[in-house]
Amino acid sequence: MNLARGFGFSLLGLLFQLINLYMWAIIIRALLSWVSPDPHNPIVCFLERLTEPALKPIRALLPPHRIGIDLSPLIAVLLIQFLVQTLRYALVF
Repeated sequence: MNLARGFGFSLLGLLFQLINLYMWAIIIRALLSWVSPDPHNPIVCFLERLTEPALKPIRALLPPHRIGIDLSPLIAVLLIQFLVQTLRYALVF
């Protein structure tokens, strides 16, 4: 394996880890929404700012008030997993 290919695989590994970290941020935000934390808490504000760009378009398609529950975190995690698996499959073959 040459140096450029190894570097490319390292960058892809880093990208997959960052995507995984983002997915966990979405999961943590969804879990925090069940306990109604202080909205002025810096960690809660940070998680909201970090995950809202991914969740807002999904909420536009499936508004929580129509179905009674916010499914946007679940759908976002499923989409992220689909994206990661598709990229891994495409890059291996």
